[in-house]
This record gives sequence, C-alpha cells and structure tokens, in this order.
Amino acid sequence: MSATSPEQFEKYLSAPEGTRLEFKAAKSSYEFDKLVNYCVALANERGGMMILGVTDKRPREVVGTSAFPEPGETEASLHRALNHRISIEEYHHEGQRVLIVHIPGRLPGTAWQHDGKYLKRAGDALVPMGDQELRAIFSETGPDFTAEIVPGAGFSDLEPAAIFEFRKRWQKKSGNTRLATMSDEQILHDCSLMEGDAITYAALILLGRPAAITRHLAQAEVIFEYRSAEAAGPAADREEYREPFLLFHDRLWTKINLRNDRQSYQDDFFRYDIPTFDETAIREGILNAICHRDYRLGGSVFIRQYSRRLEIVSPGGFPPGITLENIADQQNPRNRRLAEALNRCGFIERSGQGVNLMIERAIRQAKPLPDFSRSAAHEVFLTLAGTIQNPAFLRYIERLGEDALSRFQTLDFLALDSLAHGRHLTSEMKIRIPALIEVGAVESQGRGKGQRFFLSRELYKEMGSPGSYTRLKGLDHETNKALLLKHLQDAGAAGAPIREFEGVLPAQSRTSIRRMLTELRKEGRVDLQGNSRAQRWFMRQNLDSGS
Repeated sequence: MSATSPEQFEKYLSAPEGTRLEFKAAKSSYEFDKLVNYCVALANERGGMMILGVTDKRPREVVGTSAFPEPGETEASLHRALNHRISIEEYHHEGQRVLIVHIPGRLPGTAWQHDGKYLKRAGDALVPMGDQELRAIFSETGPDFTAEIVPGAGFSDLEPAAIFEFRKRWQKKSGNTRLATMSDEQILHDCSLMEGDAITYAALILLGRPAAITRHLAQAEVIFEYRSAEAAGPAADREEYREPFLLFHDRLWTKINLRNDRQSYQDDFFRYDIPTFDETAIREGILNAICHRDYRLGGSVFIRQYSRRLEIVSPGGFPPGITLENIADQQNPRNRRLAEALNRCGFIERSGQGVNLMIERAIRQAKPLPDFSRSAAHEVFLTLAGTIQNPAFLRYIERLGEDALSRFQTLDFLALDSLAHGRHLTSEMKIRIPALIEVGAVESQGRGKGQRFFLSRELYKEMGSPGSYTRLKGLDHETNKALLLKHLQDAGAAGAPIREFEGVLPAQSRTSIRRMLTELRKEGRVDLQGNSRAQRWFMRQNLDSGS
C-alpha cells in the first residue's frame, strides 16, 4: 500500500459514497466493533476504503478525528478479530488528522464474517447477507466436496469414540452445556455433518470408521515416515493412518515427538532448550494439509521427518487466489464444511491462521521460515526446518518481553526477520516500523526516501559484534563532521569541492553532507568560496593564514 497523495485525497472527497468508499466524521471517537463490521462489509463488496475524519454528505468537510490514536494497535486488533491484514494510514489535510482504512477485497469463493455474521451495506446500515447471496459466493470456485453426501454411507459408518471427542471439544469451546444432553445424530445435524440419514464426506474424514474410510474415500489417509538419512530407500519408521482424524492427530504428534531433540542456548547464567520440532507449528502444518487438500484426487498426505526438518506434502495445489506471495495474508478454504467442523471443535480458531502461526513460531525461535517453494499445481509441499540459525537473535526476541510480543502482528515478526537477514522491507512491513521502533526493536536513520532501518544496538551486543551495528548504521553525526574537517585539513589552501566529500562519506547523500558543512560553517570552522560549480570549501584556519 502506497501513501495517499494530496491529489488522490481530493478525488476521494469529491467521489460519491458508494461500494468502495465509506466516510465517517468520527471527530472524537469511533466504536471498534463498528469499524470491524464495516471492514467485513466492504471486503464482501470487493474491498475499498473507510475514511474517518470526513463528513459523509457532499460537499464533504474534513473535520479531523481523534479516534484510534495508535493506528498500529488498531491494525493488530483488527487482525486478531478478522485474521486479515488491514492497513490504517494516518493522513494530514490542512492540519486535520484523517484515518484511511484500506480494506482488501474477499477472494473468489469466500466471504468475510464477524461473530458469525456475513455483512454487507444497505444504504447507511449494515445488514446480514442473504442465503442466496452466500450460496452464490461460495459456488464461485465450484462445489465443496466435503459438503457432498457419501453414497451408501450412514450414521453406522461413524466411530462412536470420534463423535464423543467431537462433542467434548465443541462443548468446551462453545461453553454450551446443552450439547451434553443432545443425541449424537442431533449434534451432527446441527453442524451439517449429516443430512437426513446420510453423512457428508466431512463427517467421514473426521469421524468415519476405518473400514468406511477405506470403502468410500481411501485417499483420506496420512502416511508418516521417519528417515534417518537423505538417501532413498525404505524408511526407518513408517505408519499409515486411515482412521478418524479426531482419533489419530495426537498419536501422530507423539510419533514425531519421539525423535525431537533439544537445541540449547545460553542467556547469562541460564540455559534454555528449544525443541527442533515446535509442536504448534507442526500441528498447524498437519491441520492445513488435512483441511485444504483436494480429496477428489487420489494420493495420501505424506509426512516425512528427518533429523532437522519435516516435510508435509498434500494432494492438490493452492486453492484459487492463494499464491506463495499472499499465503500468509489470504484465506480460501477449499473444503468449507470440513473447516467449519474443525472450527467448532477448536482446531481452527480462525480460517487460515495456521500459516501465520507457523511463521511467527519460526521467527521467535530463529529458525528458517516455512517454505512452500516446492509446491506445484498438483500438490502443496511444505518444509518446516528445525535448526536454530542465530541464538543471539533468539535471545534478543525473548528479551523484548512477552507483553510486547503478544501485540506483534505477523508482519512485525517478518520485518524483524527481514532486517536480521538483510532482506528488503516490503511497503506493508514499513508501515509497521514505527511500532517496532517504539518497543526498542528497531532503529532508523535519515528521513524520506533515504531513511534506513536496522535492528537495534542491543541485538548486536547480544551477537557480540557491535562493529556490525556501527557498519550498518554508519558513523554518528559528530564523527562524520570530524572526517569532513580532516579532509579539509589535508587539502590545505586548495580547499575541496563538494564532490570530494562524497568519497569521504559514501554512505551519506550530498544533501546530508552539505548540511553538515553548513553546521561547521556556522560554528566558524569552515568557509565557502566561489559560485556555482566553482564553489570550494576551506578550513577557516587555512583561509586566515593565507590572508
């Protein structure tokens, strides 16, 4: 997202309030829940902007707003509420503060919701979308396979122990005590896993007896392999899981955890052990494979564990609209009925959150980011590497404190990781920099286009390489001025043109160098003679001795 120009803002003020624009005066405040609901409605209408601090009737008046004094905190709260990335731009127009909320559009086949309500705008009001509208949206990418009826299968093909587990988890998450007294059939009807006497493929995947899964959907299995070496050949350990997911997911993690060594790092007098395979990240990776694979294709989900990495391969490429570039930002569940059932029993708090959690866990533990680069049109290939790359970075992250880390968005972690590895910051990451500077995680130098960002001095102390910090940040202001003076002293009576100083301080712009020379001139230490290109700078003492 680029910053709004004055010309663009004037166009917003004159545009009709329609499907892509919403204006609110909000002079003193604005309710957060209303903001959330408008974000949902605008996203469902293919995205747009909500502008606070401007009246909604034309000719519009910029009245300014005091709402949401910390836009970064509001962005984080929106992300927690909706699990979508929404940017808030602070814009100033003739001394008045305006907030521009940039809301992305929904992906094909998806609709945004809040507290179970799929909203749209109707004049000045927000109203729920109708069933027909939702069906039309959800059918944009084709029918949901897991919502289809399994031919010839019924309630007797489900495992009672799995239904009990589903009921227990749903009741724990919802707090609805009525679930304890409802019949199994009613439970399954209420969450659309059964229709009449028939069961859906979602019910079969989560709750089906092994024989029923083999008979009706044999590809709904997970194959685990442990390989002690990279060489091809039989796996050192192999197990196949063709049974209800609700009954084998814990056993699968236990199997992986058997060969989960600990990596140690020292922090002052304390030694900490970090597991090679993080339970949260691994479970989320497996859950994504179960939830988003294409069950219409033959082939199983494969999980291959090596000593320091785990690979999860699932049939079918990314769902429509999902790419390597937006996989952490966008959600488009291929199997909606299955995802809804998993949400009810607490496996998926919010659709698509898994990739964000995997990214955040990797960065917090100084491990490589989740790697989807080997994915193709026919499969999603995820690699979770477990080796700690930089113990100093890990110590530094932990010293930021849990209070600060709990407020971080995925973008905050990605910005820190990019700076630590010398990668380019995206425009979305740069928006998060002020919040990172505020908590002392990042420092900046310069202004405007020449502004640079780098991890704070404390990190480089942790790494035992303060010289790297100095190299990245450059010399401080007074040291730079001293180097300019030294060059003029060596130049003697000949003085020096401005271009020579660029070789003395290659990291500084000509404007910055000229500013420092002007400071030295005001201090009475240097002087400037000549006009235009013939201008030369001199040490004041050299001029005085020559006169």
